[in-house]
Amino acid sequence: MKAGMRALFSVLMLIGFFVLVLVEFLASVAFAVWLITVGPAALAVKVTAPLFVAIVGGVGWALWQAVRFKNEPMPGVVVTPDQAPQLWAEVRRLAEGVGTRAPDELRIVPEVNAAVSEHSRLLGLIPGRRYLYVGLPVLQALNVDQLRAVLAHELGHYSEAHLRLGAVAYRGRIAMEGAIGRIGKWNVAGWPIRLYARAYLLVDNAVSRRQELEADAASVRLAGRQAAVAALTEIAVVDMAYAFYLNRYVGPGAELGMLPDNVFAGFGEMLAAREEEIARLRPEAAKRETGSRWNTHPPLAVRIAAINALPEGMPSNDRRRATDLIPDLPTMSGHLHRLSVRTEGRQVLPWPQFTAATASRRLQKTADNIFRELARQMNRPVVGLYEVMDAMAAGRAGELGEAFYENATRKEAAAKFADVLELLLMLAAVRSDRATWQASWTDSAELLGLDGKPLDLAPIAQLAVVPATTALAVDQLRELGIEITAAVVVEATATARGGDVIAGLGNVTFDGGEADLLVLDNGLIAVPTKGDKDEGTKRMKAMMASMPVAKIAEMNRFVPYEEVRKVTIVKQVPIRATIELHDGRSIELKESWTGDELHKKSREVLHEVFAQFAGE
Repeated sequence: MKAGMRALFSVLMLIGFFVLVLVEFLASVAFAVWLITVGPAALAVKVTAPLFVAIVGGVGWALWQAVRFKNEPMPGVVVTPDQAPQLWAEVRRLAEGVGTRAPDELRIVPEVNAAVSEHSRLLGLIPGRRYLYVGLPVLQALNVDQLRAVLAHELGHYSEAHLRLGAVAYRGRIAMEGAIGRIGKWNVAGWPIRLYARAYLLVDNAVSRRQELEADAASVRLAGRQAAVAALTEIAVVDMAYAFYLNRYVGPGAELGMLPDNVFAGFGEMLAAREEEIARLRPEAAKRETGSRWNTHPPLAVRIAAINALPEGMPSNDRRRATDLIPDLPTMSGHLHRLSVRTEGRQVLPWPQFTAATASRRLQKTADNIFRELARQMNRPVVGLYEVMDAMAAGRAGELGEAFYENATRKEAAAKFADVLELLLMLAAVRSDRATWQASWTDSAELLGLDGKPLDLAPIAQLAVVPATTALAVDQLRELGIEITAAVVVEATATARGGDVIAGLGNVTFDGGEADLLVLDNGLIAVPTKGDKDEGTKRMKAMMASMPVAKIAEMNRFVPYEEVRKVTIVKQVPIRATIELHDGRSIELKESWTGDELHKKSREVLHEVFAQFAGE
């Protein structure tokens, strides 16, 4: 079945959805009238009111939202024909090749994606302004041949009129999802609507998958099979590479309150530096995707097989970088950064300074964790490197090392503690302005001395853990200009910064108060519920969506795991547990039988967390 026929069938099913709603409404009216004739009117109102609320309120509101929905263009940097004449020439040539009119506007967007849209009127029946979107990471990764394949695919959606009935179908999705969201799962009026919506989505997703294959055929005709396959594979690889880039190079600094002055500028450099690693991902790209009837795109392997079965098109051999088609890409990249990256409340730095500041602050964060643990071991409120070196001179290296190497003997722990101490010495070097960071796109930033050579402080750390040579280690540090008093704790109390929510229990009793408990990978947050015992799951999700996790922790009770000494589980279900802290305090946790979970395995996750402290 052609995608156009499938789309028409999808629209007919959408009409059927509203027929179903009308039938439900008439049946509810008839049921209400019958109840009035056989019993008290008050009973009829009580029984049928939820049905009318679901049908008239839920579906009516959703329909109104769908009709009022205004399709806005994706945010991005507009590229005019004067700014990129070669790129526009390719777009117009390809549009002519697929037999459609060219887009009216081309925008560079921040996503790893390419897309088209047409802002038609009368639910897609009257043509409107056309937009073509190309992700900057895609441009940075592809060559011109591959970009032609991508553009031909997107323009192919225009030629097959995929976007016409798609406007109706998209509004249908909004209406159905809105109706389902406003009808309670236990309201019987919503059951037929939910079943019909699932059937509609199955059909509509099948339409979308067929349309993608038809657009792939346009890509092959105008760019050739090899370019079409390479483009699909490359975008899948770039998607993984871009996620890695953000997590590895941008995310750590962002968590610490910093951003580079152009997030996109470094991605192209990383692609070039890690070319061999990225090449190894390509053969695996198709294997990573699994198909599902709920997906709007066929799996990559299916698309590649379909492409290879098509007749050869018109391949070329243009190996230029796709970015060569935009003469002033750095300026455009900077505009896109300012448009799409929120920098409020963060320090913005050029890439070299951003890398150095990120490395220094991450080192400080690691050192703070060490200092807090050592403070507990030494029974002091706070300690710095000066106090630690005093402890080394007093022969306490083994005692302190046991906190980090539980299964080691005291003698072994003393020797191993040199590795921990080396990190503190590195912090002292940075804080004494005797070391700098050298950025790398293939490895972690490297600490260099003022002579430009790698700064190796391991030998000094090994001297320091031996009481007889601790003073010698201090002298060697002083000769290098490194002051041990420079390395001090910044965060004497652990925070939730950098933590992720992994589970949640609603309506628990935590330390005597009613609360929702968010379980992080680095601690627990107890959010008071103020007597509200309903919809704990919804409440937790709303809070997580409203602010960063670190902010939630600041505003509520946060118990970092590093402060937990032991957890005793009194009862498995519902959970009853006693959390003992290093400072001697205890916290009682009680889960109610009617409590909610953030997700279905929240209780299981919390048990796994507590198990780490059960044996202490």
